[in-house]
Amino acid sequence: MRRLQQSGLMLVVLMLACATFAPLVWMVSASFMPSGQAATFPPPFFPRQVTLDQYVSLFTRLHLGRSLFNSIVLSVAVTIVSLLVNSMAGYAFAKYRFRGRAPLFKLLIASMIIPAQVTMLPLFLLLNKMGLINTYFGVIIPGMASIFGIFLIRQFALSIPDSLLEAARMDGAGDFRIYWSLILPLCKPILITLAIFTFMGTWNDFLWPLIVMTDESMYTLPVALANLSGEHVQDTELMMAGSVMTILPVLLVFAAVQKYYIAGIMAGSVKE
Repeated sequence: MRRLQQSGLMLVVLMLACATFAPLVWMVSASFMPSGQAATFPPPFFPRQVTLDQYVSLFTRLHLGRSLFNSIVLSVAVTIVSLLVNSMAGYAFAKYRFRGRAPLFKLLIASMIIPAQVTMLPLFLLLNKMGLINTYFGVIIPGMASIFGIFLIRQFALSIPDSLLEAARMDGAGDFRIYWSLILPLCKPILITLAIFTFMGTWNDFLWPLIVMTDESMYTLPVALANLSGEHVQDTELMMAGSVMTILPVLLVFAAVQKYYIAGIMAGSVKE
């Protein structure tokens, strides 16, 4: 009886997994179909004839390569800067004793309930005054630090023994040397976890680049793909090829570092 229940549970899980992955598999499959094949009824699940014409059109006729370059540059830049700033702030909140530390951290946590859309207008006006609209810095600067990133680093840094830091100071290491040579290597799992969150969030971000970027040559992939769909809304195969180009990099990044991601998540629940 128990084996029958386990078999039934596995069957349900398998059906849910198939229902989840079926749209993704069809998206990839449709991207290799000739134009018009996906619009037939019933739509074929696999291409009758495999072709790369849709991908060739994206990079030759529609120049999506520039948008791919923009997404890569912005995602990598935001990720690197965010890791540096968030790790410094999180380490400071975890190991430094300064006046107002606890109230300031509670205020930061409380501000997480404010929707990001609420802050977009004042942020846009501020960047406009600084002359950063339609520039890469207009996307990079708002992503330099995040409350969630500071919280993750702080919680992980709390697990580092204070005796280890004191021993480093007794050996003559300064604050920056301790941070760079000791804290960053020890925080590697949570840094990789935060890097994945930041990279994926920046790569998939649509609204903020759409607001900041006014020049089509500076569009990121999600913005360019949405702009493309308005002109080629009936070209399903082309849209699926663009969607594959949008999600493929983040899937590859996650697959490459997923063991560090899981380790960081499991190690981040430390009480003060």
